[in-house]
Amino acid sequence: MSRSGYTLPVFACAAAVAALHWLHDRKTLTLASVDLIEPAQIAEIPIEQVAGLSENTALAIARSDPGDNLDLTKDTPIWALVEWREQGDDAVIIKGGEGIGRQLNADDKPAIYAYAQRLLQENLQRILAPGEKITVTIILPEGRSLAIRTSNSAFGVVEGLSLLGTTGISQPLSTPDQLAVFRAELQNKASRFETLVFCIGENGLDLARKLGINPEQLVKTANWLGPMLVEADVLGVKEILLFGYHGKLMKLAGGIFHTHHYLADGRREILAAHCAIAGLKLPDIQAVFNSATAEAALTYLRALDAATGSDWVNQVYSAIAETIDVRSQEYIQSHSEKGTAVTVCGSILFDRDRKIIVKSKTAGLLMGKLC
Repeated sequence: MSRSGYTLPVFACAAAVAALHWLHDRKTLTLASVDLIEPAQIAEIPIEQVAGLSENTALAIARSDPGDNLDLTKDTPIWALVEWREQGDDAVIIKGGEGIGRQLNADDKPAIYAYAQRLLQENLQRILAPGEKITVTIILPEGRSLAIRTSNSAFGVVEGLSLLGTTGISQPLSTPDQLAVFRAELQNKASRFETLVFCIGENGLDLARKLGINPEQLVKTANWLGPMLVEADVLGVKEILLFGYHGKLMKLAGGIFHTHHYLADGRREILAAHCAIAGLKLPDIQAVFNSATAEAALTYLRALDAATGSDWVNQVYSAIAETIDVRSQEYIQSHSEKGTAVTVCGSILFDRDRKIIVKSKTAGLLMGKLC
């Protein structure tokens, strides 16, 4: 059985807790207790070092342990600098230091998302006495170099990593054991809802919630879309909305139902083929095919639309979305013992700014039921 660990926000919080304890009573913690909130349990996180930098400032260091997960943050140090503060209304102010990414689509705010904010606020405020105020700066010394190996820039996060996630537990997403965890969640939700929303990752889950979709109907799939679609059909789920970043979800239009890039890609071929079918000129098709990323190809098509007054983005992506729906139905049917698919699929693709590019016709109908 693979070992689960904790997500990056948990280690950032643990370091901040340790630094605050030093400021409060000059106590050097070797373990910091963190209330994970989601799930409702306490984690004891090892603290590597704690140092007082002045009477009013302390630094503590934890080290990421995501468990048996192919996570590039494994063993990376997380620093928390905590400073007493007298001014301002907020008891806890959270800042992003070196190695924490900036959100280009959110006024360069640090990429410290809702769960991380809540985790830090709630755990630290419990330690503070009435009237005490602190500023917490989270630092990832290796964050800038690690970010180059992620898809963060595709979502408008640059110069570092994100403190992203909706839970404190880091499951080993790339192992068969994790598929079992996802299937168990799917089985639970399929017993309660006939319509479910499949999200590949945290960006999709976060956006779906913001659009007003019931969180209880959201199912995280990671890269296991094929097995999860088949399982949903077996369980009698009537409708599935596939909700994902276009650079991932479009792989389904090419018949790729395990979306990890180590196994298969095909994004530029899928995009170029749909551009050709839509009737783009050869130089434009070649430009799309030679784009470094799916996001760059989308940017090219948007620029072409702006320059010519055309509607290529809508035409190409609408065709891709409809193809995803068809290929998903075919995939389910080909893996069904009865040779028929019970489940109807619709798809929504969004871009790096978490703006929806297109909804398939079926997805539009499903969104009417979900929101």
